[in-house]
Amino acid sequence: MGNNRYAHYRPVRKTGPKGELGRPAVPSRHRRIASGRARRVALPTMRLVIARCSVDYAGRLTAHLPSAPRLILVKADGSVSIHADDRAYKPLNWMSPPCTLKEGTGEEEGVWTVVNKAGEKLIITMEEILHDSSHELGVDPGLIKDGVEAHLQELLADRIETLGEGYTLIRREYMTAIGPVDILCRDAEGRTVAVEIKRRGEIDGVEQLTRYLELLNRDPHLAPVRGVFAAQEIKPQARVLATDRGIGCQVLDYDALRGIEDDKLRLF
Repeated sequence: MGNNRYAHYRPVRKTGPKGELGRPAVPSRHRRIASGRARRVALPTMRLVIARCSVDYAGRLTAHLPSAPRLILVKADGSVSIHADDRAYKPLNWMSPPCTLKEGTGEEEGVWTVVNKAGEKLIITMEEILHDSSHELGVDPGLIKDGVEAHLQELLADRIETLGEGYTLIRREYMTAIGPVDILCRDAEGRTVAVEIKRRGEIDGVEQLTRYLELLNRDPHLAPVRGVFAAQEIKPQARVLATDRGIGCQVLDYDALRGIEDDKLRLF
């Protein structure tokens, strides 16, 4: 081993002739097999890597993170995100799925290249890997919504015309492979609309709706499906991201949906 700075480095499993990677390799102690009559399937895992690394992003913009210890998450859905210890949950940089991760070999050993479908690249240069493990988290039960958010969904479904004249409800909690869409409806022209409802609209909610739209648009009975991000308050960054992705934004007035008038004095 000597002074090899990649002594802890483990390459991920190759799934193509060019060394392209789908999901990271899973050590046998972290891999669980689902068995059935016809086949055995390795369940997807999340990989956690703590490493001293630098990160470069090349796309519509360019960005550079100088060398520092960081947490790298490679999720089962294919997304890759880089985290520091100075913020609660937002990553320093990330690549949303679908994307491809390639770990370099030979002279490129220690260089991870993540490429999305738009050709944008996230290049992670490892200097020292301090920890590398994979874990199967299983199926997440999903967020249990608080009373206000759940009530917003119920009220909006009951007053679907709030989104526009001629809107009709298809279903609340329309199930997809990755979870339920809050509301699925049709606009006045008969086009399918998926609505994600939040009490406070932030970037995470836009990302969630984006994933739903990608799945729904694969269904020929529903496509084309457009999205509406609805919340009592929508953060400016979330609105910019939603607009960039062709997602509409709708600010919801909770009291108005409940039929409660404001307490301002009226002349008549």
